[in-house]
Amino acid sequence: MTRRITLAAVAAVALAFGACSREAPAPTSATTPAPATTGGSQEAVSQAGDATVRASAVQTSTLPPQVAAEYGIVRDDRSVLLLVAIRRGPAGQETAVPARITATVTDLRGRRQPVTMREMRTKGPGTEVLLDYIGTVDVSPPDTLRFELTVALDGGATSTMQFARDFFPR
Repeated sequence: MTRRITLAAVAAVALAFGACSREAPAPTSATTPAPATTGGSQEAVSQAGDATVRASAVQTSTLPPQVAAEYGIVRDDRSVLLLVAIRRGPAGQETAVPARITATVTDLRGRRQPVTMREMRTKGPGTEVLLDYIGTVDVSPPDTLRFELTVALDGGATSTMQFARDFFPR
C-alpha cells in the first residue's frame, strides 16, 4: 500500500467527521500570522514560512486496521491520533519538510496533556520517501479537545496552531 493511499484513508476518515468539528481561536505565528482553516473537515491548515502545515485529529478506532498497524497504534475509541504533515511546493509536486513539533492537548475539564510526536517515514510512489509526524492522546468521550501545536522548521520559520475537535462515544 502506498503512503498516498494511507494518507487518503486517514483524510477520508477525517472528512467523515468534519461535521463534528469546531474551531478554536485562530493561530499565531512567530514569523507570519497564519490562520488555521478547516473547510468543514478535520484538517487545520497554517503556514510556516513557505511551507504548509496540515494537522488532523481522529479517534484511532475510526482508522482502517492496516493504517493503525502501519502507524504502530492501537485502534480504540479512547485514543486520538494527531497527524501533522509539513509540505513545500506546488500542489501535486509537494515535498515533505522536516520540523520539530511540540503539541499539547487540553480537554473540557482543563486537563492538559503533552503529545509525544514521532516521525513517520514511509515509502511513497516510486522512490519518494514521505515524512509525517504522529502522536496519540487519551480522550474520555464525549469531550472536546483543544490542540496547540508549535511547528519549527530547520530554516527558522515557525507556526503556532490552535484548533479544537469534538469526540463522541462510538
